[in-house]
Amino acid sequence: MDQVDPRRLIPRTNDLLALPAVREARTRLSEAVVRDLVRDAQDQARRGELAPADVEAAVLAAVAGRTATSLRPVLNATGIIVHTNLGRAPLSAAAVEALVAASGYVDVELNLADGRRSRRGAGARAALLAACPAAEDALVVNNGAAALVLATTALAAGREVILSRGELVEIGAGFRLPDLIESTGASLHEVGTTNRTHLRDYADALGPDTGCVLKIHPSNFWVDGFTSAVGLDELSSLTSAQGVPLVADLGSGLLAPDPHLPREPDVATALAHGADVVIASGDKLLGGPQAGLLLGRKEIIERLSRHPLARAVRADKLALAALEATVAGEAPPVVQSLHADPGELRRRTDRLAGALGVPVVPHDGRVGGGGAPGFPLPGWALRLPEGIAGHLRTGEPAVLPRVHDGACLLDLRCVPAADDGRILEAVRQALAALASAGAGRAG
Repeated sequence: MDQVDPRRLIPRTNDLLALPAVREARTRLSEAVVRDLVRDAQDQARRGELAPADVEAAVLAAVAGRTATSLRPVLNATGIIVHTNLGRAPLSAAAVEALVAASGYVDVELNLADGRRSRRGAGARAALLAACPAAEDALVVNNGAAALVLATTALAAGREVILSRGELVEIGAGFRLPDLIESTGASLHEVGTTNRTHLRDYADALGPDTGCVLKIHPSNFWVDGFTSAVGLDELSSLTSAQGVPLVADLGSGLLAPDPHLPREPDVATALAHGADVVIASGDKLLGGPQAGLLLGRKEIIERLSRHPLARAVRADKLALAALEATVAGEAPPVVQSLHADPGELRRRTDRLAGALGVPVVPHDGRVGGGGAPGFPLPGWALRLPEGIAGHLRTGEPAVLPRVHDGACLLDLRCVPAADDGRILEAVRQALAALASAGAGRAG
């Protein structure tokens, strides 16, 4: 008696596509994606990894769990406010609303009153100038690195950028700002030493080939000891006398001084101390979308905005809308987390600890994203078994903890209070999964 090839029992593609749940999935996913999910289940059966009778269930599970984006929302329980691997700043409700509104047709470059073309991003520019009156003008580009590239290209391409050796910074993923600057066609003129740079070093370097003097805030480290640096106020007296633009790259996006971060520079103070242009990021301490901000003297900002490169690095309508709402709206989540009430944080942590029967330990949060390096934000964390971390990261909802000193720590600083219940359920599920895995190994 001939045996039937099991592969002949695999459900046909058309039959699987006709399933009600698959038809529904085709209304929210592309045809190519749905067919790939069907084909993947069939291929598993052809390889013997799945029984033909289980193909239909596998397809239904695949389409039920698939969305149009692969990005997953994550509850940030690390205590790091500006977490680069989690997309840096979470947006405020006002910014999210503005972003959704801007997803359709909007008057990003149109004056509706007369029907003529208008200046792009006028609303975001006005909001920034209202929040930072020390700036005469503002320009928004797509990120902080682009802002630095635009400034050095427009001011110093084919010329020199004077920069202290103590500010030759490497940022995330191995990118070095000196390499970024030299890619614009400008040449670096390094002055001073790693730990000490004096005003005379800049004075000796200034000459007819100087395009600009650049001050970079070393935002991801802090140097103490036998050090010396030249402040913007001293440097501006020198550069203004020579007619050389002074550019300050602060990075972190703090528009005004914050008493919670006494060592963190801000845009308003840098401008008051004589910087002609200040560069900052929109998605760090400002708490908005990814954007590069250039604020300063009107003449120089206009010069930058007219450069051809400005078109290549301009911000899109979504970033402009979210940025304006971030600046003009309520305090964004970054600011709320930074200024979180210590007593309320402790009460929330104690409530979850009581429900779970786990201890509470002191835990210092961090600004993150290259802001306020080494500056602690005192708080508390739930102390859980280290082995639970993977289950939390891959659970629903996904929760990112901090694994430290043989424990899994959950810090609620960056978790909205409304999500405490979700954290509680996620931990319970992860503890159950951990126990189940342990029982399986024992058996």
